[in-house]
Amino acid sequence: MTDAYEALTAKLAAADPEIERLIEAEGRRESEKIRLIASENYVSEAVMEATGSILTNKYSEGYAQKRYYEGQQNVDQVEELAIARAKELFGVDHANVQPYSGSPANLAVYMAFLKPGDTVMGMALDMGGHLTHGHTVSATGKWFNPVRYGVRKDTGRIDLDEVAKVARKERPKLMICGGTAIPRTIDFEGFAEIAREVDAVLLADIAHIAGLVAGGAHPSPAGHADVISTTTHKTLRGPRGAMVMCDAEHAKAIDKAVFPGLQGGPHNHTTAAIAVALHEAARESFRDYAGQIVKNSRALAKALTDRGYDLVSGGTDNHLILVDLTSKEIGGKPAAKALDAAGIELNFNAVPYDQRKPFDPSGLRIGTAAVTTRGMTEDDMDPIADWIDRAIGAAKAEKEAELEAVAAEIREFCQTYPIPGWHD
Repeated sequence: MTDAYEALTAKLAAADPEIERLIEAEGRRESEKIRLIASENYVSEAVMEATGSILTNKYSEGYAQKRYYEGQQNVDQVEELAIARAKELFGVDHANVQPYSGSPANLAVYMAFLKPGDTVMGMALDMGGHLTHGHTVSATGKWFNPVRYGVRKDTGRIDLDEVAKVARKERPKLMICGGTAIPRTIDFEGFAEIAREVDAVLLADIAHIAGLVAGGAHPSPAGHADVISTTTHKTLRGPRGAMVMCDAEHAKAIDKAVFPGLQGGPHNHTTAAIAVALHEAARESFRDYAGQIVKNSRALAKALTDRGYDLVSGGTDNHLILVDLTSKEIGGKPAAKALDAAGIELNFNAVPYDQRKPFDPSGLRIGTAAVTTRGMTEDDMDPIADWIDRAIGAAKAEKEAELEAVAAEIREFCQTYPIPGWHD
């Protein structure tokens, strides 16, 4: 293990050996498996160190230069750095780096522009949207009037003509584009035209693709969307946090919604780690990384297609692949569990127009951001597809020994690609 990892855990091992043991076990698990969960990644050691820094001691309710506690000389500079880096990287007028996570960030947008009962239009959850885009089990669906759009059944893609039709009929005050299982490029300009026509605020939720946007591998919503929300992990490769970015016109409303509207003091250690991640994302090497994510995704999509797997929309433009297992005669949940046993972690997921239940859907969601961080390239995607195919075949045939054999091969394979912060 690296000196950095040992330094992070030395005191913990003495103070709480049970938790330290579990953290060590997690490090080994992460290093020995192929991570294909589209919402996960590996942070750098620098981000990890900032997250575990002494800044966790400081309470800083308010905003830089306008705090309710003293002793903010250093924290203010940390937050101002994070804001400046976000504005520069994404080309926006304003950035709020305080939201605790993606869901509170989206809720802040609701609070900034809506009153309870107002109409909000987002992508349906089973079509690729997110819980916070107006789903009925979410506060956003309980407190507001949700209307939804989806994808075409024949193409698996968003039809902007249909989006416009729904928007003209429902006249939402807030429109949302983006989601959690969208394998294709989002047409921010097209959504913006519709939003302007119906006088709606447009929110671009780029939680999944923020790193691709920052690295030039996906078009940017800046200049099209009124507000942009994102988590800071996933493809952006930062800590578990979030940001809300917007034009100057909406800055005051967003800031008031985050604080004091929804939360108190920010998590300063997370803010520092966000600043570090944004600094890393501004480098030329990150652009190479973002481009490689897409290359890997397309290579893996082709390798799966070659093995007879059906992909929603026929492929991918970004980091994400959505596999429909209907033709393979196995559900997404048993397939995902078998793959985990075989050393490949991903998640079961609904596919558009799914006939199965949400907790036992027909699909698998796959992402290539994490394997790309480990240094894997297009040449590695065909073996990964083969392991996926073997594991699913073993699950159908109930051949546990084959799952164990695949897991052993993957453990050996992963030794070539160490993860940041954990090296044997």
